[in-house]
Amino acid sequence: MILTGPEITAAAHDGRLTINPFEPDQVNPNSYNVRLGPTLLTYTAPVIDAHHPNPTTAVEIGPGGYVLQPGELYLGHTLEQVGSDTFVPLLFGRSSVGRLGLFVEITAPIGDIGFHGQWTLMLSPIRPLRVYAGMKIGQVMFFVSIGDIDLYRGKYQAATGPQPSRYWRDAARAVAS
Repeated sequence: MILTGPEITAAAHDGRLTINPFEPDQVNPNSYNVRLGPTLLTYTAPVIDAHHPNPTTAVEIGPGGYVLQPGELYLGHTLEQVGSDTFVPLLFGRSSVGRLGLFVEITAPIGDIGFHGQWTLMLSPIRPLRVYAGMKIGQVMFFVSIGDIDLYRGKYQAATGPQPSRYWRDAARAVAS
């Protein structure tokens, strides 16, 4: 079952889910709009290596926006901290942003129960596109879980700002075992 807009509002007020800051005008019939945070990361190495940390460079989106370029992966983040110890959150791009040719959440829309923080967004434009900090970029839906809950305790917990991949930590553990 998916939470309706009024239930998202009720759950945000009674603590079953966290949306901070919470803005009532961002509640939809069955989702909550999240906004683009002010920082973007890009990888700087010519080859990204899954088994090693990869260098990044940060860009702050100024008042005039920032032009995303095709063929580049940008790691952005939600302005809001979102999470729940009760519900399963899923984040998708907004259709109006998709109609501008921007892929917002390419491969990882599902959040873990127990994660609380800003979500890293994987942004990839089809053509040059100017984006702005604070623009509504995605929407989070919350689903009811069935069964025992094992809360998330992973490597991205309490994230602030965009987070580069930490896949290399998993790869190093696999090689060591």
